[in-house]
Amino acid sequence: MNDIRKLAGQTVIYGFGTVGPRFLNYALMTPFYTRILGLEQYGVVTELYAWMVLALVILTYGMETTYFRFAGKKAPAGEVYGTAMTSLFTTSVLFLIAISLFIGHVSGFLGYERHPEYIRMFAWIVAIDAFSAIPFAWLRNNNRPILFSALKIINVLVTMVVAFFFLWYAPSMAEKGNAWIYKIWNPGFQVGYVFVANLAGSAVTLVCLVPFIFRIKPVFDRKLLVKMLSYSWPLLVGGLAGSLNEVLDKILLRRLIGGAEGLATVGLYGAGYKVGVLMSLFIQMYRFAAEPFFFEKAGSKDAKETYAVTMKYFVITALILFLGINLYPEAIQVLIDEDFRESLIVVPIISMGYLLLGIFINQSIWYKVDDKTIYGAWITMVGVAVTVAMNIILVPVFGYIAAAWAHVACYLSMVIVSWFVGQKFYPIKYETGKIILYIGLAVVMLLVSRLLEGDNKIINNALDTLLLLIFFAVVEIKDRFFTLLFKRGQ
Repeated sequence: MNDIRKLAGQTVIYGFGTVGPRFLNYALMTPFYTRILGLEQYGVVTELYAWMVLALVILTYGMETTYFRFAGKKAPAGEVYGTAMTSLFTTSVLFLIAISLFIGHVSGFLGYERHPEYIRMFAWIVAIDAFSAIPFAWLRNNNRPILFSALKIINVLVTMVVAFFFLWYAPSMAEKGNAWIYKIWNPGFQVGYVFVANLAGSAVTLVCLVPFIFRIKPVFDRKLLVKMLSYSWPLLVGGLAGSLNEVLDKILLRRLIGGAEGLATVGLYGAGYKVGVLMSLFIQMYRFAAEPFFFEKAGSKDAKETYAVTMKYFVITALILFLGINLYPEAIQVLIDEDFRESLIVVPIISMGYLLLGIFINQSIWYKVDDKTIYGAWITMVGVAVTVAMNIILVPVFGYIAAAWAHVACYLSMVIVSWFVGQKFYPIKYETGKIILYIGLAVVMLLVSRLLEGDNKIINNALDTLLLLIFFAVVEIKDRFFTLLFKRGQ
């Protein structure tokens, strides 16, 4: 339990730098964007950020996890750091040069031939974030979560300030007749300022990272790079496949539906998806803390037991968040404008999908510590096949609701395959029965809430709170979860 409490503490600290500011971003920027931008404009933001996720995975090519695996274990930490930094800097620069040379072709392929400036900013954001990945990994590997969190907060705050300035303050100044504002603001560039804000946040963060980039003398080792790339390329394939599972629906929706309606549907779906992504924020902060923790624990005798207990408590915590998000729909609907609220139907589906993704992240330790990362790539490709099939077959018939269910089917298939293959190579005795029980109980609680929902909001909230307390009670009785988590001492 000391290990679990340590992981929980690290997760909370990383949460201040990832979930905290990002939740603030969602709580302020999602309502702001959905009220300032129309469906089609928000569709542009949703789709291009989907492409950005894919590009960032390609440009980091698994080097974060590779750094954790190699630093101080398979090579001197300084050499691993310098080699990874040099590699990412080189590929980021080459990416920027390629985009500049072929900007017309890339813009046309993505469907933004009239706005190549969006793609230029897109490229700079991805290049900067990719290069920054290893300094951030260094902070995580050297147990500097507070500094890590502070830099993440700076990124979000800068992004928010710049976005508010160009999308709210500047238009209000123009309406009051302040002509000077037109020297720095273009009313026709509205959606573009979303990317300007993101670029400003990434640039300021990179400047803040400069002291840490040069803290360790960069030592490049070509032979070491070959070994690192041989470990990382399956992670690249798996990461790319995983990102496709996450964002492919936003890319396909526009093309499957077509025209302005397709882009508007992407915007509508993207708003509901954004609310469901609240679950993914928890998954992300957990991953930041768990990945170095898992590798550190890998050599100990009780590693497998720790992984099993961690999985159970992760599921319990994630289900509490799942119920907190979905039992109180009146609270979360304020996050988006009324024109977008019909898409809230996907929130329980998306949040369940992310719960399954979190389970897979816990399972994935077997192929990472056993140097069998190729299996992770193949398992994730199974998820891609499910995602593509469900989107192509069902979206034209059922619309964006089918895209949401594709996430659940995708991650569930990955969990099942990973469990069977993992038990063969690196068997871990997960408490599968309890995990299934808790997931089933949470789903039943949500269904009961929906079936008994009436017109009186006070009664609805009281009933939902009672259901949540019942879940707490069952977990405490069967696992003494809260007692053990907050118990002091050994």
